[in-house]
Amino acid sequence: MNQEIKRIAISTGGGDAPGLNAVIHSVVYAAERVGWEVYGIRQGYDGILFSGQYTDGGMIRLTVPAVENIAHLGGTVLGTTNRGNPFKIVTRLPDGTVREEDRSMDLVEGLKQRGIDALVAVGGDGSLTIADQLHDLGVRVVGVPKTIDNDLESTLLTFGFNSAFSFATECIDRLKATAASHRRIMVVEVMGRYVGWIALNCGIASRADAILIPEIPYDIRKVAEHLKKVTSGSREHAIVVVAEGAKPLGGELVVKSKEAGRVERLGGIGEMVARQLQELTGRESRAVVLGHLLRGGSPTALDRILGLSFGAAAVYALKQGQNGVMVALNPPRINFVPLKEAVARLKAVPVDGEGVLVGRVLDVCFGD
Repeated sequence: MNQEIKRIAISTGGGDAPGLNAVIHSVVYAAERVGWEVYGIRQGYDGILFSGQYTDGGMIRLTVPAVENIAHLGGTVLGTTNRGNPFKIVTRLPDGTVREEDRSMDLVEGLKQRGIDALVAVGGDGSLTIADQLHDLGVRVVGVPKTIDNDLESTLLTFGFNSAFSFATECIDRLKATAASHRRIMVVEVMGRYVGWIALNCGIASRADAILIPEIPYDIRKVAEHLKKVTSGSREHAIVVVAEGAKPLGGELVVKSKEAGRVERLGGIGEMVARQLQELTGRESRAVVLGHLLRGGSPTALDRILGLSFGAAAVYALKQGQNGVMVALNPPRINFVPLKEAVARLKAVPVDGEGVLVGRVLDVCFGD
């Protein structure tokens, strides 16, 4: 089986994350050592499904000279999309209606026609679910976990997470100065979707006064009372970190939009919390949304190492005959877990875990 592989492809799907280019770099270097050709698919799988829209045919040959100086760069040189599910391609018709079709077999056939023997699929839970479905259709595939949210259960860390919360921490450090100058409450909304890993880690690292995460529904009155106490002495400012998926006790997620063919866009919780806190505390409150700033920029050293390690491990897995698995960090080793297991459930912040307990000891309010 191992000798059958001569040409592999790599795709990067879903939201971008620092470290993607490190994975691409590593896959190419590792594949060259075993004599395999590597091709990159443009914009997730769009490069195959809509190849006529690309001047290069939607796939590019990746060689060592082509990738030798990309490992430190943010983003992905292949491009990505969060609308690229080949099992649910959405087309908006002239009359405004939406048509959804399954083009997965077109993708499978496209890989075959291009002589692709195996696929390295780099993505989060959505992209890896697609990879698992492609495996069920007969595609030889190895997944690489990518998400700034760190919400994949089967791996200790996903690359992109460290870069995201480290930059968020830096931003909050800067906001402290302006908060103190104006005696304000600053509410900082961060990404993370349905889990609170980014909010929890940057909140503790920056010594925020309150951290609101999806795993702990909050009572805004309790947050306000805590901030009144915090600002009653010589310090007249406060910092509140809010995960975009946080929700009030008995309330719902705040959603910007929900479109066919893509995941719902969370956001707006920061503005809502800031408005409520100003009313309840009588202190001027402002909201700052860090948003896609957390996705951009160069990866930290840790995320570069993770990206490089995961890329090399993906090639090693294919060389060893592995199929339908995801590369996972489970110290002290990098191992492989079935894709179905890897995407079975999201990794939520444990409410009785060390992170939350440390926060409570440090007098952080979680709104409960």
